[in-house]
Amino acid sequence: MKTRERSPSTAPAAGPATEPPAFSIVAIGASAGGLDACRTVLDALPPGVGLAFILVQHLDPTHESMLVELLAGHTAMNVRQAADGMTIEREHLYVIPPGAYLSVEAGALRLSQPQERHGARLPFDFLLHSLAEEFASRAVCVVLSGTGADGSSGLKAVKEKGGLVIAQDPEEAGFDGMPRNAILTGAVDLVLPAAKIPEAILKYDAQAGKNAPPQEPARDWLAQIIDLLRTKTAHDFRLYKQGTLRRRIERRIALETDDVDLYLQMLRDDPKELELLAKDLLINVTSFFRDRKVFDFLAEKVIPGLVADQPADQPLRIWIAGCSSGEETYSLAMLFREAIAAAKKNVKLQVFASDIDADAVAQAREGLYPASIETDVSAERLARFFVKEERGYRISPELRADVVFTVQDVLADPPFSRLDFVSCRNLLIYLGPEAQAKVMALFHFALREGGVLLLGGAETVGEPHGRFTAISKSERVFRHTARGRPGDFGLLGGDGVRIPLRQGQGRSPPRETILAELCRRLVLEHYAPAAVLINRKNECLFSLGPTDRYLSVPPGPPTHDLLAMARKGLGAKLRSTIQRAFQENAPVTVGGCRVDHDGGTLCFSLSARPVLSEGEELALICFLDEAKPERRQRGAVAPGEVSRVAELEQELEATRIELQGAIRNLEISGEEQKAINEEALSVNEEF
Repeated sequence: MKTRERSPSTAPAAGPATEPPAFSIVAIGASAGGLDACRTVLDALPPGVGLAFILVQHLDPTHESMLVELLAGHTAMNVRQAADGMTIEREHLYVIPPGAYLSVEAGALRLSQPQERHGARLPFDFLLHSLAEEFASRAVCVVLSGTGADGSSGLKAVKEKGGLVIAQDPEEAGFDGMPRNAILTGAVDLVLPAAKIPEAILKYDAQAGKNAPPQEPARDWLAQIIDLLRTKTAHDFRLYKQGTLRRRIERRIALETDDVDLYLQMLRDDPKELELLAKDLLINVTSFFRDRKVFDFLAEKVIPGLVADQPADQPLRIWIAGCSSGEETYSLAMLFREAIAAAKKNVKLQVFASDIDADAVAQAREGLYPASIETDVSAERLARFFVKEERGYRISPELRADVVFTVQDVLADPPFSRLDFVSCRNLLIYLGPEAQAKVMALFHFALREGGVLLLGGAETVGEPHGRFTAISKSERVFRHTARGRPGDFGLLGGDGVRIPLRQGQGRSPPRETILAELCRRLVLEHYAPAAVLINRKNECLFSLGPTDRYLSVPPGPPTHDLLAMARKGLGAKLRSTIQRAFQENAPVTVGGCRVDHDGGTLCFSLSARPVLSEGEELALICFLDEAKPERRQRGAVAPGEVSRVAELEQELEATRIELQGAIRNLEISGEEQKAINEEALSVNEEF
C-alpha cells in the first residue's frame, strides 16, 4: 500500500501507543449534501452496535464546526470532535475538526496539518490509507454524497487489505461526484441507499467477528468453489494461494450469508454472484506511480539506459502483466516518453498491458481517472499527458496511442515476446510456488537478453538458475542474464529434461531416486554420444557430452548458431542433414564425416532426429563415433574405404540437396508473402 508522509502535529504528543482495538472501525466520507446522508445513516443504526465511527466531512477551515451538535440528536453514541492522541473506543462517533487531517495509529487518532493547497485537499483519502494499514479487514469505508473524488484512492487501500467498501447510491445522493468516482474505481463492494448502509455494516461485522467457516474433511467447500469458478467462468484459481483465496471467499460470504452451504447453492444458481466473487478474488488495486521510490529509481537508473541502447530501427517493447485499471501502465509509459524526449532519439514505444479481468481492462482502455489523481501525478505530467474533463482526467490521445490493452491469463495464454521491459507487480504474491515458477520462466522467455524485470515489493525471482541478476534488490528490479530454452516455461534440470514442479519439491529425494540419477549420469558420461538440441533456427538449446570435438566457439560476438560453431569441413553436411530431417520429418543419418581435432582425425556419423515439444519443432543432433580405418601397408586400399573422390561426390550431393531445400523454402516464403499482402490489403479495405 502506498504510505503518505504525515506532517508533524501541532497538538501535544499522545501517550504510550496502544494496541489497535479488536472491533470494526467505520470511516464515513462526505462533502456537499453529506450531512443529510449521514443523519440518515445514523437514524437507521440501532443502539449498542459496539463499533466506532469516524466522520470526515469537508469543512470550511476558517470556521468552527457545528457537526457534533448537529449529529448528537441522531444517535445514542457519544459524538466527539477528534483530538490528537484520543483513544478509539466503541460506541463513539469521532468528527474531524476544521482545517486538519485525521489519521489513526496504534488504536488512537492523530491530527496533522494539510500539506496540499486548499483546492487539492483530500482528507478522507488520508484517513483511509492509515485505516487500511492499521485495521485491515476490520476497516469499513462508506462514501456518501459529495462533489469531487475524495476517497477514491484510499478506498482501494481498504479493499486491498480485505476491508468493506460501501458507496451511497448516486441516484439518491444530493451530489453524486464522490459516490460515482468511488464506483468508477471498481473497488466498491456495495452500492446502497443511505438507510440500508447500517444493515450491511452490521452484517459484515457480525460475520467478521466469527471464526472462519467450518472446514469439514468430507466437504471441502473451497475446492468446490474453485471448481465452480473454473467450469462456469473464465477464471482458474487452482494455482493461487489457498489461504488468500479462503480469506477473500470468507469475506464475500460475510456480505451475503453466514452459511457456506447456502452460499454454495447461491453460486450454483446465480451466475452473477459467481462473476462478482471472481472479480473480488482478482484484487484490482493500483494507483499512479505507486511506490514513488521505485519509479524514481527507474526514471534515474534504468529507463535512460534502455532508451540510449535501443537501436533506432527497433521499437522499445514493454509489457505490464496484471495491469488492472491501467494506472501503472500509463505511469511507466510517461517515464519512457520523458526519457525518449530527454535523449532526443526517435525511438518508437510499444506498450502491451494485460489483465485477466475484462472490466478492469475496459476501464484502462477508457483512460478516465478521478480528480484525486492530483495527489499522485505532478502538475507538469497532468498538463502534458492528460486532458481535463468534467469527471476527472483522461489520458491524452498521444500517450494512449502507445498502449495496447488485452485480456490475458498469464498462467494460460501465450505471452508477448522480444521485450525490453516487463513489469509484474503484486501478482506473484497471490500465486502458489508452482505458478510463481511458471510465471518467472515465462518472463525469462519473453525478455530479450539484457531486458529488465520489475516485481512488487514483496516479490523476488526466487530461482537458483542464474537467469536474472539484481539491478536493485530493494526496488525489486532485475536484469535478464542467461539464455533460456525458447518455448519452455517449465524448469530445466541439468541435462535439459523438463522437471514438473510438485508440492514439497524442496525435500531430500529418496535413496532410489539418487541411485537412479547416478546410474543415468554415468551412462551418459561414458557411453552416450555427443548431442545437441536445436530449434528450426539452428540455435543450440542444450548440449550433452564432448561436443567440443565437433564444435568450436567462433571469434566475434557470442553465438548459439550450430552451423557457425561447426568445425572446418562439417558445415555443409550438418546443414543438409538437418534440413533433410525437418523436410522428411524422419531421422536422417549420414556417415563418412571427418574433422581434425587435437592433431588427429575423428571419423563419425551425423544423426538428426526431429522432435516436437509443446508444439515447437526441434531436432536432436548426435555425433556417432566410427572406428578408424586400419592403415594398409604399401599403399594398399582397404575394401570399402571412402576415397577422396567419393567424399567430394558426397559433399556435392549434400550441396545439391541443400540448394533444392533453399529453393523450396524460397517458393514457400513467396507464397506466404503473397497471402500476407492479400490479407493486409483486405484488412485495409475493411478499416
